[in-house]
Amino acid sequence: MKTRAVRLYGVNDLRTEEFELPAIKDSEILARVISDSICMSSHKAALQGAAHKRVPDDVAENPIILGHEFCGEIVEVGAKWQDQFKAGDKFSIQPAINYKGSLAAPGYSYHDIGGGATYVIIPNEVMELGCLLPYGGEAFYLGSLSEAMSCIVGGFHANYHTTPGSYEHKMGTVEGGCMAILAGAGPMGLGAIDYAIHGGRAPRLLVVTDVDATRLERAATLITVEDAKAHGVELVYVNTALEGNTTEYLKSLTGQDGYDDVFVFAPVKPVVEQGDALLGRDGCLNFFAGPTNPEFSAMFNFYNVHYASTHIVGTSGGNTEDMKESLRLMEEGKISPSGMITHIGGLNADAETTLNLPKIPGGKKLIYTHIDLPLTAIADFRKVAEEGGDNAELFRDLADICEKNNGLWCPEAEKRILRDIKF
Repeated sequence: MKTRAVRLYGVNDLRTEEFELPAIKDSEILARVISDSICMSSHKAALQGAAHKRVPDDVAENPIILGHEFCGEIVEVGAKWQDQFKAGDKFSIQPAINYKGSLAAPGYSYHDIGGGATYVIIPNEVMELGCLLPYGGEAFYLGSLSEAMSCIVGGFHANYHTTPGSYEHKMGTVEGGCMAILAGAGPMGLGAIDYAIHGGRAPRLLVVTDVDATRLERAATLITVEDAKAHGVELVYVNTALEGNTTEYLKSLTGQDGYDDVFVFAPVKPVVEQGDALLGRDGCLNFFAGPTNPEFSAMFNFYNVHYASTHIVGTSGGNTEDMKESLRLMEEGKISPSGMITHIGGLNADAETTLNLPKIPGGKKLIYTHIDLPLTAIADFRKVAEEGGDNAELFRDLADICEKNNGLWCPEAEKRILRDIKF
């Protein structure tokens, strides 16, 4: 079976190549990748090459397939797994497999599996650890986003609270409490707002801050105050760049009691320190955003740690159960991370997009691996169609579909982009 894939050879050395996959072993599964969402972690792997903790030292001689947020269909099942999986099953993969203590992971470490490919071989350890996850949702792109959503779910589960007189920690956010998501109008913040309201453990007050008016306006149209109210949540969007929207104002929204749960979605010192100042008694600050500077630090009020039991946690990724929960909520239509996606492209755009990811504005960049298409913002579909060219009809259709769907990528748009592909 031939595959076409984006392979990492070293620092900033990504190549889109076609090569032959070996025949699968009895303990392996052959699969077709349909969609792959490009993660900043893939950019970091490309930036560091063999210095990355998950990338093998011999990557220059034995390149790996990059990409770990992927979804697809099973093509052939080895004898060992035929009682659990069959050809045609949709799947997603938990890449953080942690096999025998190794950091090796699909999308970072393997020669024959990664999201930036048309076909891959799923190794035995993925199935042994229960990390090949059945997916019954309508659209492949939602399965691709389940890994990103699992990071959010994991963050919410990692928060904890205490009971006076007891040393037992109660895990999770406070149901019916006060929650703040700071710097929360970006793609991951949107997922967090969605999960906070629709995930089954909603706060009574949810305050979302940002300094970007455009991002806040977009967030408010995607997850409305009215929808939140229908689920018992008072949702407030606040632009903290505007005069008067100070820490005191944010705290006043709780009646001056402070917040039970505060999530910090940007590794910015003043934002972390504001999060600390917003905490109420037994409040938990979740430092969600991963800094690139190993010396990053911020002040934390230890008077309140001692006398008000405030505390902090940090999370990096979700586990397999978090990913299963994400898939289930998407299959049930309770959450929809479609708003995360701002750009669509084909496999030919994968390498360049990965290398330049921090320079490309917007949210998630979604790659459909069986097509060639330039990376294009959803907001530009109409303009690209009007400019003509080989893909004018496709972009016109996609523009029509997305404009009817509040400017969002959606299952109908995916069906259109996959319509002419012959597998």
